[in-house]
Amino acid sequence: MKATLVLTSTLLALACLPALRADKKEQDHGHEHKVAGPNGGRVLHSVEPHCEFFVRADRKLQITFLGEDGKAIAPAAQTVSAIGGERSKPTKFSFTKTANTLVSDVALPEGNKVPIVITIKSKPDATPAVEKFAVDLSDCPTCDYREYACTCDHEH
Repeated sequence: MKATLVLTSTLLALACLPALRADKKEQDHGHEHKVAGPNGGRVLHSVEPHCEFFVRADRKLQITFLGEDGKAIAPAAQTVSAIGGERSKPTKFSFTKTANTLVSDVALPEGNKVPIVITIKSKPDATPAVEKFAVDLSDCPTCDYREYACTCDHEH
């Protein structure tokens, strides 16, 4: 009787193992963990090194490249361009290198929700990474960030 109980328990544990592994995979690797950048902006993962997209108080865009520790590193050979706003009258952004960031030459167009397309080249001969999203400047009701950089799991 005791041997049957041990065998049954072992078989049940083995049967549940794939489900437990799948749950762990979902937690660890099945989705991107949302984190804000060092300035409270949106981290863009489509380029290496990753970078933070941040809207400054003057509405200019700031791109900060991040080391593996998530801290700012000086831009190297990366180039960034962007276009945003209304399709009929888009705003084109070019970026100038400052000490540790790239800052846009013009401000984000008026409005609280502005569509944008950002093109980032990590090296001159690299294939560009393209990010498209709405820059929603509303405050998130549940975290400390703007909606475009929100780290919550609520619908945006």
